[in-house]
Amino acid sequence: MGGPRVLIWVQHLLGVGHLHRAASICRALLRQGATPLLVSGGLPDPTLHGIDGIGFVQLAPARARDATFKILLDINGEVVTEEWKSTRSAMLRDVVRNFAPDMVITELFPFGRRQMRFEMMPLLQMLRGMPNRPLIFCSVRDILVDRGKPQHDIDSITWLQEYFDAALVHGDPSVIAFENTFPMAEKIRHMLIYTGYIAEQHVIPYTEAGVDEVLVSAGGGAVGMKLFQAAIDARPMTVARDATWRILVSPLENPHNITTLREMAPPGVIIEPVRPDFPGMLHHCLLSISKAGYNTMMETLGGGSRAVVVPFVGGNETEQALRAALLSRRGLMHMLPEPDMTPQTLAAVVDHALASPKPDPTAIRLDGAEETARRIRAEIEKHRR
Repeated sequence: MGGPRVLIWVQHLLGVGHLHRAASICRALLRQGATPLLVSGGLPDPTLHGIDGIGFVQLAPARARDATFKILLDINGEVVTEEWKSTRSAMLRDVVRNFAPDMVITELFPFGRRQMRFEMMPLLQMLRGMPNRPLIFCSVRDILVDRGKPQHDIDSITWLQEYFDAALVHGDPSVIAFENTFPMAEKIRHMLIYTGYIAEQHVIPYTEAGVDEVLVSAGGGAVGMKLFQAAIDARPMTVARDATWRILVSPLENPHNITTLREMAPPGVIIEPVRPDFPGMLHHCLLSISKAGYNTMMETLGGGSRAVVVPFVGGNETEQALRAALLSRRGLMHMLPEPDMTPQTLAAVVDHALASPKPDPTAIRLDGAEETARRIRAEIEKHRR
């Protein structure tokens, strides 16, 4: 393969949205003639699709112990050691040296993933000292989680200004500007590049599954049991009581919980693992009921399906609730706050959503993958001059 060489580092800790968004950018880069390398530090994800032709490196996998994200566990569920960190950090630097990228993109860091400083800071220092220093960008969602720690914001700006050339913001400022959730953004405004939201509608796997079904999902993390149980109980109270309801469960979910769901499920309710063709099912389902993760919401909007979203609020998470509220005000989906969710309230919102018009998929920018790839190529060409 030829073309500019772009390495994207991504670390997913709870769900898999970060990994899938990075893969979307890699696919767009490949379509535009670049040579992408995706370097993942999270647990392997069986639902990851469409990476043929894309270089892929799996670092020693790490995940968060819980929604506080404070403790890192290895693939065996043990707390990572200093030796583990040192070995993984060295491997990452070797991967970068061997690939010789024109650009390195760190997904979320320095605005998040502070737990990964043990490998990020040595990498950035190495990149800064290279004779043919590659461009260094970070890739970040439209909304940051408020951790209530101003020093973290100061650190983010300091590291961005010291090591990075720009920050790709995967959002639409007409929906929400980056400074709305990062108050110090004025200091780095000249470094921000808005790309639009990432939703690759033209590479969604074809599927015949899900036609006129109610799809219930919670992304790739093990955070969906309350939603799944409420959906099963709500079904007979809705106008969609005779439709098939398909509940898609993360492979990370506790096996005991999956058994519980199967025991609860009446005829007409399917319990199965998350599927790679889920985005395709959104094009012809009756309704999507889900958590409000970035990727699921953008895929749902791109598919044009009616949707009910129940934002995740574990730990200090505020990102899902804010984005869901913004999009629901535009009539693009219907939000039910998780603390308010009961089978009765969920059934009421489901009926309201089914009685409402389908959302307009052109209401916000969803071309973020292609725009990101275009900007990356343009910046590399400018850097080479």
